[in-house]
Amino acid sequence: MSAGNEGDATSLPLYEVIYRVLRRQIADNSLPPGLVIGEAAVARAFQSSRIPAGAALRRLKEEGLLQTFGGRGLMVRSPGIVEPLRLDLIEAGLAIPDAEALQSAARRRRIRMYAEVEHTVACCLQYGRFQVNESLLADYYGVSRTVAHEVVAQLDRAGLVIQDRNRRWYAGPLTSDQMREHFELRRLLEPIALVQAFSRLDHRDLTDKRARVLAALDGTRTPARLETLERDLHIDTVLRCPNSRLADAVKRSQLPLLATHDTFQRHLDAEEVDFMLAEHLEIFDQLIAGDSSGASKALEAHLTRSVETNVRRLGALGELPQSRRVPFLIPVD
Repeated sequence: MSAGNEGDATSLPLYEVIYRVLRRQIADNSLPPGLVIGEAAVARAFQSSRIPAGAALRRLKEEGLLQTFGGRGLMVRSPGIVEPLRLDLIEAGLAIPDAEALQSAARRRRIRMYAEVEHTVACCLQYGRFQVNESLLADYYGVSRTVAHEVVAQLDRAGLVIQDRNRRWYAGPLTSDQMREHFELRRLLEPIALVQAFSRLDHRDLTDKRARVLAALDGTRTPARLETLERDLHIDTVLRCPNSRLADAVKRSQLPLLATHDTFQRHLDAEEVDFMLAEHLEIFDQLIAGDSSGASKALEAHLTRSVETNVRRLGALGELPQSRRVPFLIPVD
């Protein structure tokens, strides 16, 4: 049964879809006063995890549409005293939105979750070997084991994890030799990708990126700011190349290296950061001037010079910072 398009539900996060459906159907008395509504039942009806279901129910309770009672769960508010009504939600009259809307919301959540997990795993590679536990990953994000497995399988395709003979997943360690190999691939491929991307680059966007480099040269260099500058050049510019296979090959070698800038402040001195920023500035200057060949050569020189600096940094890291620790990544001796 369809509840129609809940305010263009395909563009909404899943908890918002659930909230809007329940709010409307409580307000129009499609769901009877006294009906008991719990997280598990809502999650089952909407084919979601309990996290978005719980968020929707809390909001409805704050708005006075649901209330507590003597039992488990919440109850549709009634102006008088009614007995709790325990029915299957569908049997009670709940109309579920089109499957497309729910799938779209769930898909967007998986995309956001994958991007966060990818970054977290990439940041840990340089600190040693870690087991990636699917059950703990599912618990951490409040998703099913199936979704957690899909995320880990995508990490496998990206080259960030491997599976052993016992079907356990591991990430790292990133060794000095592996780092040199990644840089060699980047040195060979990124300049080609940049030339291919040139016709797709926007002059105003390049000017904005150049301005961010100048601001960093004159201001504070936080890890987050440095990582943004790396993304500006190596991802948002280089990976605009039209050759999808080339872009994929470049990204596979970038991933273990670009998400590591929480270590800059502790292990790179100001002079080294100045070198990096000056090289980025030269590349953007060449692109803005319309010289894709000059930009390509400047990028190759930048990657060539960066290798040994990053290798030295790799050997001076120590343990994974507490701020980077998550339950689903278990250190392995």
